[in-house]
Amino acid sequence: MIARKVRGFTLVELLVVITIIGILIALLLPAVQSAREAARRMSCSNNLKQIGLALHMYHDMHNCLPAGWRAYDKDTGKPYALGEPGWGWAASILPYLEQQNVVTNMIHYDKSISASENTQAQTYVLNVFRCPSDTGDSTFKPEDEIAAIVPKLATANYIGVFGTENIHSCGTVTSGQQCTCDGTFFHNSAIRFADIRDGLSQTFIVGERRSEPDAEEPVFSAWMGAPSSDACAPGFVVGTAGYAPNSSEEDAHNFSSNHSTGTHFLVGDGSVHMVSQYIDTTAFHALCTRDKGELVGSTFGEPGG
Repeated sequence: MIARKVRGFTLVELLVVITIIGILIALLLPAVQSAREAARRMSCSNNLKQIGLALHMYHDMHNCLPAGWRAYDKDTGKPYALGEPGWGWAASILPYLEQQNVVTNMIHYDKSISASENTQAQTYVLNVFRCPSDTGDSTFKPEDEIAAIVPKLATANYIGVFGTENIHSCGTVTSGQQCTCDGTFFHNSAIRFADIRDGLSQTFIVGERRSEPDAEEPVFSAWMGAPSSDACAPGFVVGTAGYAPNSSEEDAHNFSSNHSTGTHFLVGDGSVHMVSQYIDTTAFHALCTRDKGELVGSTFGEPGG
């Protein structure tokens, strides 16, 4: 009987197979990552579309958009940008985002956001206010001065458009005065669609901002509102168009994202657009103001998604 010779892989052949597999994996991973980011980008865009719908429903009910943040001097009851209760625009639209259970069980709008009655809400994470591409922590600790009032806040990635002026200007407005700006959301604002005379389809009202905990000036946003007594706090809920989105300029109150193609913005008509960091600054400023009468082209960004 003649035994058959069984031939196996040689070491060289095995190494070749491993190398080929490694090359295929290297080619496949970027495609997988790209597909995942595309899905995250679509989810982020859908969040903003839901927010847009909720803002329109709020306007239908109240004949105006919610205030950027509500704040008054707790002693006199007069408007004060760094006062209380501090509730932001996003907290006001929760019932229109199918979050009535959060309102019923956690929120006391008549109390300050830093009150003990609102402790649970302070760190409650709402996915509709989080962009999946932002992989930062779900909560953040504010700067020391604010942390003494609110130790932690739930992170958000969507902020109202304050306009083109510096948010820190609100820190210089004395009690009894309102801190206004040329955007849609600001201190005790009550903007009607009729007030957006530049046109709903030509006005950004909400934009994206990524978390940057390791920046020289850490960048965070919150859905709940603006804690009292600090000029930086309003920047948790509104953003300024001082620079183009994703600008290399250091500005903790700018718009930004982790998307490679740009930053999402919700337009007044409810549509969502992806805006490049290379957008003309003059055009960007025009899109972030509500009634200055600037002319803006119809193609200011790609449809979101």
